[in-house]
Amino acid sequence: MLRWLRGFVLPAAACQDAEPPTRYETLFQRLDRNGDGVVDIRELQEGLKSLGIPLGQDAEEKIFTTGDINKDGKLDFEEFMKYLKDHEKKMKLAFKSLDKNNDGKIEASEIVQSLQILGLTISEQQAELILQSIDSDGTMTVDWNEWRDYFLFNPVTDIEEIIRFWKHSTGIDIGDSLTIPDEFTEEEKKSGQWWRQLLAGGVAGAVSRTSTAPLDRLKVMMQVHGSKSNKMNIYGGFRQMVKEGGIRSLWRGNGTNVIKIAPETAVKFWAYEQYKKLLTEEGQKIGTFERFVSGSMAGATAQTFIYPMEVLKTRLAVGKTGQYSGIFDCAKKILKHEGVGAFYKGYVPNLLGIIPYAGIDLAVYELLKSHWLDNFAKDSVNPGVMVLLGCGALSSTCGQLASYPLALVRTRMQAQAMVEGTPQLNMVGLFRRIISKEGIPGLYRGITPNFMKVLPAVGISYVVYEKMKQTLGVTQK
Repeated sequence: MLRWLRGFVLPAAACQDAEPPTRYETLFQRLDRNGDGVVDIRELQEGLKSLGIPLGQDAEEKIFTTGDINKDGKLDFEEFMKYLKDHEKKMKLAFKSLDKNNDGKIEASEIVQSLQILGLTISEQQAELILQSIDSDGTMTVDWNEWRDYFLFNPVTDIEEIIRFWKHSTGIDIGDSLTIPDEFTEEEKKSGQWWRQLLAGGVAGAVSRTSTAPLDRLKVMMQVHGSKSNKMNIYGGFRQMVKEGGIRSLWRGNGTNVIKIAPETAVKFWAYEQYKKLLTEEGQKIGTFERFVSGSMAGATAQTFIYPMEVLKTRLAVGKTGQYSGIFDCAKKILKHEGVGAFYKGYVPNLLGIIPYAGIDLAVYELLKSHWLDNFAKDSVNPGVMVLLGCGALSSTCGQLASYPLALVRTRMQAQAMVEGTPQLNMVGLFRRIISKEGIPGLYRGITPNFMKVLPAVGISYVVYEKMKQTLGVTQK
């Protein structure tokens, strides 16, 4: 990738302190397109492109903001040289962390071993693909000079960045509450980056859920009312809701859906950290199975805590105009007429739905990740935004598909008391009734609007998540 650098910028000598300043100056002159003694962001981008090493806007902006010490919007030679020296020190530490046998070379087996410690399992063949993108002399090993050449202008600073490329991000919100929590490094926890990322994800979820709320309410209405004798299609459902309560009624129940994001995220994150400690030894990185178990248990804990809000959301969504004046009025009426137990109707199928959702979501994501690394990881292990969003959306959709019958039964149990002439059945009784009267398709009523909201939800939540991270000062390494 940066072989030309070895000729006049990076000598074969190892230590960064021995770099002659004139060599940095030669590179700086190549980037300083107009010769005014400073490099602005456009010159950096154009210069790297002309040298055959375009990194993408995010990485280039990260280099610029890190190097621009006096924040004047330009890099002078001293700032440029300081950035390269500091960055090489970090690269040296990353190289040493991978070089397990201290022979000055990184081999495929060492890549596999290091990533396993960090909770990412890859094959020897996949590790060789990673090495090939860095190896410039064809030896299938990477020495310090090759490592430094490759990462000279790459703002990645440690091996955990490879893991972060493939984090199943909390920034993607498709409206469900069963996803496994995100992983945060020790550095992110100490620096406070973790809560900023959770806050950014919460805001992204709120905007995304509000934007797709009409489809979500339609899904709930079809789940509750779309029986075989009362078929409700998408157009008819929207028309019926607007006719009954006007345009605003399309967002009925959305307030509760947004409000529950904060307590649910907080409880899930706390519980996830506690379960991880129970399932792993001190200092040990969490593996895929432990992540699944910890995530599922954390999801169950969070759902137990906020489940009354799930019931309120369903009741408000199904309720008629004027039936409830708001969240508190709805809660008061349920408590008065049905008792405390009504707030946990449908709790069992909801809890059971976590296992197929989380398991299939994680398994499909790992499968897609492995497929990409095997077939498309030619020059980089970074798959790019579109691949990550696609993998996240597809794996979450598969998880939803697997757990949907349980979600439908949960929703019907939550709303049973509101539907006149409907017997109050338990989970097994409802399953039998639906299958006998509506057949297997009855267990998937409302799944079309549910799938229709996936793509806009993913797109909106990602854009808002990235903007919020910038606003909150979340660093992108």
